[in-house]
Amino acid sequence: MFRPASLLILGCSVALLLPHRACADDLLKVATGAPANWENQPAPLGHQAGIFKKHGISLEILATQGSGETMQAAIAASVDVGIGVGTYGAFAAFANGAPIRAIGNQTTGAHDLYWYVRADSPIRSLKDANGKSIAFSSTGSSTNLIVLALIKQFGVAASPTATGSPASTYTAVMSGQIDVGWSSPPLGVEALEQGRIRIVARGSDVPSLQDQTVRIIVANAGALADKQDAIHRFMQAYAETVDWMYADDAALRMYAASAKIPFEVAKRARDEFYPKNNLRPDRLSGVDQAMGDAVAMKFLSTPLTKQQLDAFFQYQLPATP
Repeated sequence: MFRPASLLILGCSVALLLPHRACADDLLKVATGAPANWENQPAPLGHQAGIFKKHGISLEILATQGSGETMQAAIAASVDVGIGVGTYGAFAAFANGAPIRAIGNQTTGAHDLYWYVRADSPIRSLKDANGKSIAFSSTGSSTNLIVLALIKQFGVAASPTATGSPASTYTAVMSGQIDVGWSSPPLGVEALEQGRIRIVARGSDVPSLQDQTVRIIVANAGALADKQDAIHRFMQAYAETVDWMYADDAALRMYAASAKIPFEVAKRARDEFYPKNNLRPDRLSGVDQAMGDAVAMKFLSTPLTKQQLDAFFQYQLPATP
């Protein structure tokens, strides 16, 4: 007869022989802003479709009001991974000793972002926005840096104002609290088609941003050290999900249902505003230009050194331009 201790030893031995997926999945806590936006869908859609589970990962997803809040959650170790953090803000936080590391690209360029006014606004372009308020999501976010670049490019004395998510920004614009709002699809697509709002500027109006990694995926440095294998598998699943999102209309139907939008709006948002190449998590582009812009816009006092950049960028997939 086996004694209890022998049974325990035998049980442990059998467990060691089981495939990894027979064990409990590794749980990662993830924060992301603008949860209805297509570029923020790899984690929730991949989780729903079972792609992360296939890699032995379970996700707990926290929605934030924007890039700055996402980064703070990662810095505070409230989450392991933050998705969609503005590169300049992350540079600044890292330079000040914040425990975050870049583990992948979330968005290259600013093709998806646009700034708009109510249909009855006298503002026809940002050249008419002197003395007006112009929205961005949160301090240090990609929308923050693009607003500063747009103000400089158009030579206007507008007032940048943090307004949070696209939904809260839309409410502020339509109620007259903000003159120029920001958004990214799908929010605003139907309002544009119905003539309730007008686009006055796009992120793509800033040439220097078009080949830049403007938003990144970050990990808390402690979490990356303690959960290196799990975070590596997370990024593998993330990349697999991005491929699936552009290859299978099932992903679009799932997205349309969760965002509560028509399938046609979801498809237009993906095809018109989100080129797949811009969402490749292995892509790292325009670092030198980004560093120069971060200094010019006073996110940094001096550029990060090569040693600092090597410590900051710890991509979990081979980085390609």
